[in-house]
Amino acid sequence: MQHVEHSHHEQHAQHEAAHHGHHQATRHEHHSGPASWGTAVQATLHCLTGCAIGEVLGMAIGTALGWHNVPTMVLAIVLAFAFGYSLTMRGVLRAGLDLRSAVRVALAADTVSIVFMELADNGTILLFPGAMDATLSEGLFWFSLALAFAVAFLVTTPVNKWMIGRGKGHAVVHRYH
Repeated sequence: MQHVEHSHHEQHAQHEAAHHGHHQATRHEHHSGPASWGTAVQATLHCLTGCAIGEVLGMAIGTALGWHNVPTMVLAIVLAFAFGYSLTMRGVLRAGLDLRSAVRVALAADTVSIVFMELADNGTILLFPGAMDATLSEGLFWFSLALAFAVAFLVTTPVNKWMIGRGKGHAVVHRYH
Protein backbone atom coordinates (compact mmCIF):
# COMPACT_ATOMS: atom_id res chain seq x y z
CA MET A 1 0.00 0.00 0.00
CA GLN A 2 2.82 2.36 0.82
CA HIS A 3 4.43 1.61 -2.51
CA VAL A 4 1.24 2.60 -4.37
CA GLU A 5 0.88 5.70 -2.19
CA HIS A 6 4.52 6.59 -2.81
CA SER A 7 4.07 6.18 -6.58
CA HIS A 8 1.04 8.40 -6.47
CA HIS A 9 3.01 11.08 -4.59
CA GLU A 10 5.94 10.72 -7.03
CA GLN A 11 3.60 11.12 -10.00
CA HIS A 12 2.01 14.16 -8.37
CA ALA A 13 5.44 15.68 -7.69
CA GLN A 14 6.55 15.00 -11.27
CA HIS A 15 3.34 16.56 -12.59
CA GLU A 16 3.85 19.64 -10.40
CA ALA A 17 7.47 19.97 -11.52
CA ALA A 18 6.49 19.66 -15.18
CA HIS A 19 3.63 22.12 -14.68
CA HIS A 20 5.93 24.59 -12.91
CA GLY A 21 8.58 24.15 -15.61
CA HIS A 22 5.98 24.82 -18.31
CA HIS A 23 4.99 28.08 -16.62
CA GLN A 24 8.63 29.10 -16.31
CA ALA A 25 9.23 28.37 -20.00
CA THR A 26 6.11 30.27 -20.95
CA ARG A 27 7.14 33.21 -18.82
CA HIS A 28 10.60 33.31 -20.39
CA GLU A 29 9.10 33.01 -23.85
CA HIS A 30 6.96 36.10 -23.28
CA HIS A 31 9.52 38.17 -21.40
CA SER A 32 12.51 38.65 -23.62
CA GLY A 33 14.37 41.43 -21.80
CA PRO A 34 15.28 44.84 -23.17
CA ALA A 35 14.56 45.24 -26.87
CA SER A 36 17.00 46.93 -29.19
CA TRP A 37 16.20 50.23 -30.84
CA GLY A 38 16.63 48.49 -34.21
CA THR A 39 13.90 46.00 -33.36
CA ALA A 40 11.63 48.82 -32.17
CA VAL A 41 12.29 50.81 -35.35
CA GLN A 42 11.44 47.80 -37.53
CA ALA A 43 8.22 47.16 -35.59
CA THR A 44 7.26 50.84 -35.82
CA LEU A 45 7.99 50.99 -39.55
CA HIS A 46 5.85 47.88 -40.06
CA CYS A 47 3.01 49.49 -38.13
CA LEU A 48 3.52 52.85 -39.84
CA THR A 49 3.26 51.22 -43.27
CA GLY A 50 -0.20 49.84 -42.56
CA CYS A 51 -1.33 53.01 -40.82
CA ALA A 52 0.00 55.22 -43.63
CA ILE A 53 -1.82 53.21 -46.30
CA GLY A 54 -5.08 53.48 -44.36
CA GLU A 55 -4.60 57.14 -43.40
CA VAL A 56 -3.74 58.31 -46.90
CA LEU A 57 -6.55 56.29 -48.44
CA GLY A 58 -9.09 57.52 -45.88
CA MET A 59 -8.03 61.16 -46.16
CA ALA A 60 -7.90 60.97 -49.93
CA ILE A 61 -11.38 59.41 -50.13
CA GLY A 62 -12.90 61.85 -47.63
CA THR A 63 -11.23 64.87 -49.19
CA ALA A 64 -12.10 63.81 -52.76
CA LEU A 65 -15.74 63.29 -51.77
CA GLY A 66 -15.87 66.67 -50.06
CA TRP A 67 -16.62 65.19 -46.65
CA HIS A 68 -16.26 67.28 -43.54
CA ASN A 69 -13.20 66.84 -41.35
CA VAL A 70 -14.66 64.52 -38.72
CA PRO A 71 -16.01 61.79 -41.04
CA THR A 72 -12.82 61.99 -43.12
CA MET A 73 -10.65 61.55 -40.04
CA VAL A 74 -12.84 58.70 -38.73
CA LEU A 75 -12.54 56.90 -42.08
CA ALA A 76 -8.77 57.42 -42.10
CA ILE A 77 -8.43 56.02 -38.56
CA VAL A 78 -10.65 53.00 -39.30
CA LEU A 79 -8.65 52.24 -42.45
CA ALA A 80 -5.36 52.73 -40.58
CA PHE A 81 -6.37 50.03 -38.08
CA ALA A 82 -7.68 47.77 -40.86
CA PHE A 83 -4.51 47.99 -42.96
CA GLY A 84 -2.25 47.80 -39.89
CA TYR A 85 -3.91 44.59 -38.73
CA SER A 86 -4.05 43.23 -42.30
CA LEU A 87 -0.30 43.48 -42.82
CA THR A 88 0.36 41.54 -39.63
CA MET A 89 -2.31 38.97 -40.42
CA ARG A 90 -0.91 38.42 -43.89
CA GLY A 91 2.45 37.43 -42.41
CA VAL A 92 1.14 35.14 -39.69
CA LEU A 93 -1.35 33.48 -42.04
CA ARG A 94 1.58 32.68 -44.34
CA ALA A 95 3.34 31.17 -41.31
CA GLY A 96 0.45 28.70 -41.00
CA LEU A 97 -1.87 30.19 -38.39
CA ASP A 98 -5.61 29.81 -38.84
CA LEU A 99 -7.69 32.96 -39.35
CA ARG A 100 -8.94 33.17 -35.75
CA SER A 101 -5.42 32.84 -34.33
CA ALA A 102 -4.07 35.33 -36.87
CA VAL A 103 -6.68 37.89 -35.80
CA ARG A 104 -5.71 37.38 -32.14
CA VAL A 105 -2.01 37.78 -32.91
CA ALA A 106 -2.64 40.93 -34.96
CA LEU A 107 -4.77 42.47 -32.20
CA ALA A 108 -2.14 41.66 -29.57
CA ALA A 109 0.74 42.81 -31.76
CA ASP A 110 -0.62 46.03 -33.18
CA THR A 111 -3.38 47.59 -31.10
CA VAL A 112 -1.29 49.67 -28.69
CA SER A 113 1.16 50.67 -31.42
CA ILE A 114 -1.63 51.79 -33.76
CA VAL A 115 -3.41 53.69 -30.98
CA PHE A 116 -0.26 55.68 -30.17
CA MET A 117 0.45 56.19 -33.85
CA GLU A 118 -3.06 57.44 -34.58
CA LEU A 119 -3.10 59.77 -31.58
CA ALA A 120 0.25 61.25 -32.62
CA ASP A 121 -0.41 61.66 -36.32
CA ASN A 122 -4.00 62.87 -36.05
CA GLY A 123 -3.04 65.17 -33.19
CA THR A 124 -0.30 66.66 -35.37
CA ILE A 125 -2.69 67.20 -38.26
CA LEU A 126 -5.26 68.80 -35.95
CA LEU A 127 -2.65 71.19 -34.54
CA PHE A 128 -0.99 72.04 -37.86
CA PRO A 129 -2.46 75.35 -39.08
CA GLY A 130 -4.63 74.84 -42.17
CA ALA A 131 -3.94 71.11 -42.51
CA MET A 132 -7.52 70.05 -41.85
CA ASP A 133 -8.80 72.29 -44.65
CA ALA A 134 -6.11 71.47 -47.23
CA THR A 135 -7.14 69.61 -50.39
CA LEU A 136 -5.37 66.76 -52.15
CA SER A 137 -3.93 69.15 -54.75
CA GLU A 138 -2.23 71.35 -52.13
CA GLY A 139 1.29 70.82 -50.91
CA LEU A 140 0.10 71.64 -47.39
CA PHE A 141 -2.02 68.47 -47.37
CA TRP A 142 0.96 66.24 -48.22
CA PHE A 143 3.49 68.15 -46.11
CA SER A 144 1.32 68.05 -42.98
CA LEU A 145 0.62 64.36 -43.55
CA ALA A 146 4.34 63.57 -43.91
CA LEU A 147 5.10 65.58 -40.77
CA ALA A 148 2.31 63.76 -38.91
CA PHE A 149 3.80 60.38 -39.87
CA ALA A 150 7.25 61.50 -38.73
CA VAL A 151 5.84 62.60 -35.36
CA ALA A 152 3.91 59.33 -35.07
CA PHE A 153 7.08 57.36 -35.76
CA LEU A 154 9.03 59.30 -33.10
CA VAL A 155 6.28 58.88 -30.51
CA THR A 156 5.53 55.22 -31.21
CA THR A 157 9.08 53.81 -31.48
CA PRO A 158 9.83 54.10 -27.72
CA VAL A 159 6.41 52.61 -26.94
CA ASN A 160 7.17 49.63 -29.18
CA LYS A 161 10.64 49.25 -27.62
CA TRP A 162 9.12 49.16 -24.15
CA MET A 163 6.40 46.67 -25.17
CA ILE A 164 8.71 44.33 -27.09
CA GLY A 165 11.09 44.30 -24.11
CA ARG A 166 8.20 42.95 -22.04
CA GLY A 167 7.23 40.29 -24.56
CA LYS A 168 4.19 42.22 -25.79
CA GLY A 169 3.24 44.12 -28.94
CA HIS A 170 5.26 43.04 -31.95
CA ALA A 171 7.13 40.51 -29.82
CA VAL A 172 4.14 38.16 -30.20
CA VAL A 173 4.60 38.20 -33.98
CA HIS A 174 8.33 37.40 -33.97
CA ARG A 175 7.81 33.72 -33.21
CA TYR A 176 5.98 33.38 -36.55
CA HIS A 177 8.78 34.83 -38.67
